[in-house]
Amino acid sequence: MHINAIDLNLLRVFDAIYSTRNVSRAAERLGLTQPAASQGLTRLRLLLGDALFVRAPGGVAPTPRAERLAVAVQQALATLEQALGEASQFDPAASGKTFRMHLSDIGEARFLPPLMADLHQRAPGVRLESSPWPHEQIAEALDSGAIDFALGYLPSVANTQNTQRAQVLQDRYSILLRAGHPLLARQQPGQTLALADLRQLDFVAVRSHAQTLRILQLLKLDGQVRLTAAHFLALPSIVRESDLAVLMPLNIARGFVAAGGYAIAEPDLPARDFTVSLHWSRRFETDPSNVWLRQRLLALFADMGENPV
Repeated sequence: MHINAIDLNLLRVFDAIYSTRNVSRAAERLGLTQPAASQGLTRLRLLLGDALFVRAPGGVAPTPRAERLAVAVQQALATLEQALGEASQFDPAASGKTFRMHLSDIGEARFLPPLMADLHQRAPGVRLESSPWPHEQIAEALDSGAIDFALGYLPSVANTQNTQRAQVLQDRYSILLRAGHPLLARQQPGQTLALADLRQLDFVAVRSHAQTLRILQLLKLDGQVRLTAAHFLALPSIVRESDLAVLMPLNIARGFVAAGGYAIAEPDLPARDFTVSLHWSRRFETDPSNVWLRQRLLALFADMGENPV
């Protein structure tokens, strides 16, 4: 089959269905009706002599032919998008571009202040929009261009084929308590909290940070969660006024301790260590604006070292 027989729009339909694994969602992404997307897929099937997608729970799954075709189609479309929509160079000082990022509330508190200070100096017209996305939607949002970057501990994104990542920092979970908490009086300086010690604590948790709840469940301590809050940054104030404990990243906990009124206890936990990474889509990896902000993010945060600071 000659390339002249292929309509570029059919490849866009193919790419959207491959990315979303759903004809209706692909149609919505392209601004088409569902019948129009289905018709386009049917035409491509006939041209290529392959089903390309078969029914699967929740949508469709690609055939082996579609898997081989997808990489070439995505690269070709990304090249065209870059050539048609962007200049060959990105001028941060003159740009008014809006970048969109996934950050949790705790990620915003940790990363946005130095990032915004850097942008103010280097790219005063650039805007940034930050919002937390459901973890199962982040990879697709990166691939579609709905967000440009995701920064955090995101194992569900790290395991996808269409994204790239770079390590920003390594951290571990710790216990934040109020200064003068009764448990601290019974502990030797530097002593690690054993499971028996943890069973003496009542906890406050946040529902959007699933890993901390998962660790408490693994230890069978979820029954000692007395409060589940909506936002992580409300927890330290609650801890300071009570004997509740919160499981949180050591990197963040040390900031509260430095301000006074808190203490850190080091627990013996499963899955205690984790890596915070910057994630982006392979589709936009060579986009000049993506390259520029990616380099700034890594320059600002990747020098934090291998251990929490």
